[in-house]
Amino acid sequence: MNASINADAAELAKFSDLAHRWWDADGEFRPLHQINPLRLAWMSGLCPLQGKTVLDVGCGGGILTDSLARAGANATGIDLSTKVLRIAQLHALDAQTENVKYREISAEDMALEQPGGFDVVTCMEMLEHVPDPSSIVQACATLVKPGGWVFFSTLNRNPKSFLLAIVGAEYVLNMLPRGTHEYAKMIRPSELAGFCRAAGLNLTHSRGLSFNPLTQRYWLNDDTSVNYLMATQKPLGLPK
Repeated sequence: MNASINADAAELAKFSDLAHRWWDADGEFRPLHQINPLRLAWMSGLCPLQGKTVLDVGCGGGILTDSLARAGANATGIDLSTKVLRIAQLHALDAQTENVKYREISAEDMALEQPGGFDVVTCMEMLEHVPDPSSIVQACATLVKPGGWVFFSTLNRNPKSFLLAIVGAEYVLNMLPRGTHEYAKMIRPSELAGFCRAAGLNLTHSRGLSFNPLTQRYWLNDDTSVNYLMATQKPLGLPK
């Protein structure tokens, strides 16, 4: 892995090895399939997606990217894993999803190529997997147009999130493959808010995501102690 690329080779290999399971709604990525309608509805409620140009950073196999396109957006997904991008492309062909495309490129390189090129940028469940999350946030801010929206979701870093998101989800309930998350890479909301401010983004909304293991139900609430989402906007009048 080129040292200049903001990615962890071990993380890319981990998800590449599971690429063929990405669209199995009952497999390792079941949680992503379950939470996808919630996060899509939340974003759509803040920013109607019909006709918008949307970039999904760290798109993986395209679960969110595909749904963004089906919501009426012109969606582009980017990732650095060749295998998962092939899965995303094959699914788009099989499902006949229109207005969606995928590219193997980093967020930072995409920002150099298309500054201010998108109405909306999403970066979901990705920041906790890279060496420098602040660089990704800055790239997302560069990629969005003035007045546009940037949405993030990630995992908080505290004892509760360690117990629920790692011990519980990976080792007790086997909801995720063991080793999916590293505690040290989790990001407190205050830290992510700081990255956003430094990148010139205004934090407008935040929501928590909770899960009941007995009912297997997820829901959005105000508890950001484990999983959380942030909505930000780039002020009008700022340069691209």
